[in-house]
Amino acid sequence: MLKIYGVPISVHTRKVIVAARIKGMPFEMVPVVPVIPGNPPPHWRRLSPTGKIPVLQDGDFTLPDSAAICAYLERQHPQPSLYPSDARAHAHALWLEQYGGGTIFHDIVHPLFHETFVHPKVKNIATDHARVTAVLDTTVPEVFGYLESLSGNDYLAGPSLSVADIAVASNLVTMQYIGFALERSRYPRLAALFDRVIRNRAFVDALQAEQPVVQQMALKSEFLNAVLA
Repeated sequence: MLKIYGVPISVHTRKVIVAARIKGMPFEMVPVVPVIPGNPPPHWRRLSPTGKIPVLQDGDFTLPDSAAICAYLERQHPQPSLYPSDARAHAHALWLEQYGGGTIFHDIVHPLFHETFVHPKVKNIATDHARVTAVLDTTVPEVFGYLESLSGNDYLAGPSLSVADIAVASNLVTMQYIGFALERSRYPRLAALFDRVIRNRAFVDALQAEQPVVQQMALKSEFLNAVLA
């Protein structure tokens, strides 16, 4: 059985979990929270050279990085596919997966999560409110405006759900967990895309499974009430 090291509310770990569920691949979740000192196992750097989550173990094969892991799962179980067959749509899906793991995560979700949760609640560091304001007032409109422009169709990279949709939606889930709502009136097409993606059965199952962690961390999950009812 596969082992996935990470924490379910992690943007990148959730992406791998949803991909594995879509493909019907059983897995064991091994909790690892790198931001908590002393939490990762002693051999963590051998599993994850960067120290980041997630990491996949498949027998004697170990693989870090969510994009690499999803690509590996696709090769292991090609159907249902999470990567479009059309060359341009395939490239677009890869780009948006990287945009999700890069710009959306690093420029929005990561700073908001650290300033409002990790710093005050884990590291006892005061929140930098100026940094939060800069993200909300400058970065979010630019990034979400771009995503809104791409969200006119059912999915981001073709007619079917792809890794691009999972990557973007996973970021939006974690952002809302920490109290930053998706402005639905300002980004209606992005909001509609988000709703479609998280209603995928595998995504719903992943969200349901992570609720004990959400409750333990006292995160906000009201935005999921209709999906998890």
